[in-house]
Amino acid sequence: MNKYLTASILVGALALSACTRPDRFGGGADGLGADIAGAGAGFDQSGAIGQSGLGNPDSPEYFAEAIGDRVLFRVDQSTLTPEAMATLDGQAQWLMTNSDYLAVIEGHADEQGTREYNVALGARRANAAREYLISRGVPSSRLRTISYGKERPIATCSDASCYAQNRRAVTVIAAGALS
Repeated sequence: MNKYLTASILVGALALSACTRPDRFGGGADGLGADIAGAGAGFDQSGAIGQSGLGNPDSPEYFAEAIGDRVLFRVDQSTLTPEAMATLDGQAQWLMTNSDYLAVIEGHADEQGTREYNVALGARRANAAREYLISRGVPSSRLRTISYGKERPIATCSDASCYAQNRRAVTVIAAGALS
């Protein structure tokens, strides 16, 4: 039964991670905070802040939107950028505070290159994020990696702007034990 619950939570987290705002990586210099406050997310029907979702800083939804669940990479690189390190610092702090959660780090690549090359590149990207989180104090037993290569793009056009969005590592939060 525990494996089914864990699998259900991971599937739900993956589904939620696919539901991002199209302007997430572009636009305004004011960051995500203004967008979150203006969206009304995390409020129940009475207007009070709920205990789940964006209103709860201990929730996976808050992690994904306010902390940031993904880091981007340069072409054919698995080296973390300063921006990626800043996001991962926030992820590490959240994971240290919320020790009941585990994380699966997904490595992704753009559509250029062979399937085999991109799976290996995605694995290097996921491992780079994992190793950085470990260096910031997150126990390795709470982190797993998987590479999807070019198989799960979030942007599907053949131009540089889409490629840039697809070169990423995504941290998916799950409750319970990873098997």
